Amino acid sequence: MSILDLVAKIEKLPPEKQAEVENLVDSLISKESLDKPQEKKPVFGSFKGKIVMSDDFDEPLEDFKEYMYP
Repeated sequence: MSILDLVAKIEKLPPEKQAEVENLVDSLISKESLDKPQEKKPVFGSFKGKIVMSDDFDEPLEDFKEYMYP
C-alpha cells in the first residue's frame, strides 16, 4: 500500500475517525521515540588518563629488524 492509497482511505473517513487516526499515529511516533535509546555524545577529555602508551612505542619491533637492517 502506498502513502497515497493510505491518504485516500483516511480522507474517506468522517472527521472524528480522522482525528482518531491522527492520535494513533502520534502515539506510535512518541512510542518509537521512547523505545530508542538516546545516543550519548562523547565529551572532550573523557578518556584522559585511561589510555597509556609504552615508552618504546616508536621503537622498531624485534620481528622486523631483519628487514630493516640488512
